[in-house]
Amino acid sequence: MDWKAWLGESCLRLVNIPSPSGFTGAIRAQVSGELEAMGFAPAKTNKGSLLCALGGSGAPLILAAHLDTLGAMVRSVKANGHIRLTQIGGYAWNSVENENCRLFTRDGRELSGTIYLSQPAAHVADVAAQKRDDTTLELVLDERVKSAEELKTLGVETGCFVAFEPRAVLTPSGYIKSRHLDDKASAAVLLGLAKAVSLGEIALSRKVYLLLTVQEEIGHGGAAGLPEDAVEILSVDMGCVGEDLGCDETMVSICVKDSVGPYDYEMTSRLIALAKEKGLAYAADVYPRYSSDADAALRAGHDLRHGLIGPGVFASHGYERAHTEGLWNTFALLKAFVSGITA
Repeated sequence: MDWKAWLGESCLRLVNIPSPSGFTGAIRAQVSGELEAMGFAPAKTNKGSLLCALGGSGAPLILAAHLDTLGAMVRSVKANGHIRLTQIGGYAWNSVENENCRLFTRDGRELSGTIYLSQPAAHVADVAAQKRDDTTLELVLDERVKSAEELKTLGVETGCFVAFEPRAVLTPSGYIKSRHLDDKASAAVLLGLAKAVSLGEIALSRKVYLLLTVQEEIGHGGAAGLPEDAVEILSVDMGCVGEDLGCDETMVSICVKDSVGPYDYEMTSRLIALAKEKGLAYAADVYPRYSSDADAALRAGHDLRHGLIGPGVFASHGYERAHTEGLWNTFALLKAFVSGITA
């Protein structure tokens, strides 16, 4: 099995399925179907996450990634037929300027459009001087509408979801450029782990669950729906790349502390020791502006040891970049973690 190619292709498949937080039915169905095809029995939690037991016994471990992404929702329809948006998740407004997107109506229609400044023409206005926020950036649909009334005939109303086009590219050199690598890259890694288990490539040394959450970008994905017998949770989310950090896109990042606080010392130490033992490209880093599903689980009162790893992702919450090497290093570390030392 060429796992690097498999992981890259799986990542591209997932990023192309729209799934802003609150609008995750299609991605959940896709991932559930893939797990079922491998012989597993994923179950939907009340919150809409997927929980899937991979097998094994003793010291139950949750591996958590999230399927939801950043996006937007219709805040109001404007008199000129344009649309004011409200953010889903946290990102800089300038990062979605001139981005193509899709709007999904409550009655099942899908409409394309682009996010523009309200005065986007450089020959008409001082484009550079305009601020970028929810009052100046708006969605312009690819429809011949000039009024709020005409928009409403298309099914456009407050509460419609908007998904940004991922513009996914896999380069010959192995880079994956796309929106929503946070956290579709890690979801692909967990699917790879499940496939390796189904093929008999991994002998699990402990009981392992996959938890694919759908509200991480809004802060509470890992707060509920966890199996009661678990003793550890490992978030598999994007690894940070930036100034003062050791990780790049080809590595697996092991987070020792984020904005909430340090991750479990013993669990993190095991991960670092395994990365060294297996000769993996890794970095141990502090993420200053970050919170994970593992953090959400502890905040909700779950009594778990917790950790965080993930493939390095450049330009997070924008047009992101990863590498198949980073996905593979994350995959290899997870294989070692679930088949080696137990809790």
